[in-house]
Amino acid sequence: MGGRSSFTIGHSKFIDIYNSKNHTWLELKNGCVMVTAHAVIGKRLFCIEWKNQRKLAVFDLDENSWNKVELPLTGSLAVGFRFGILDGKLLLFSMKEDLGYQTLVYDPEAESGKEWGTSSLKAPGLCLCTVTIEA
Repeated sequence: MGGRSSFTIGHSKFIDIYNSKNHTWLELKNGCVMVTAHAVIGKRLFCIEWKNQRKLAVFDLDENSWNKVELPLTGSLAVGFRFGILDGKLLLFSMKEDLGYQTLVYDPEAESGKEWGTSSLKAPGLCLCTVTIEA
């Protein structure tokens, strides 16, 4: 899954997803613009937008829809995250480590109310964009 967006100043016109199997672009519903972090788990695209870094924007390919997921206030109060993937879970590494900082962990398959946790894993550096860890 890959994507591109075309927009005029102030708003998005459309978002496309590229299908690498048949080399075609598919126009989707409007969604994220000015993304600061993104990752793909299964058929879901997870994004954090520059304008709202306390919510995940999640595109579900099967549903062809966007949803917003609130970030908990545990872990780090800072904004500016980089993503990682570990065992099908989304890791949110803060770009600023506060004292006692914990990496946020989002499990998209967990039951409602139990999706969020924390981990002691730390990002290997500030240049991290997205990392997938296979255990």
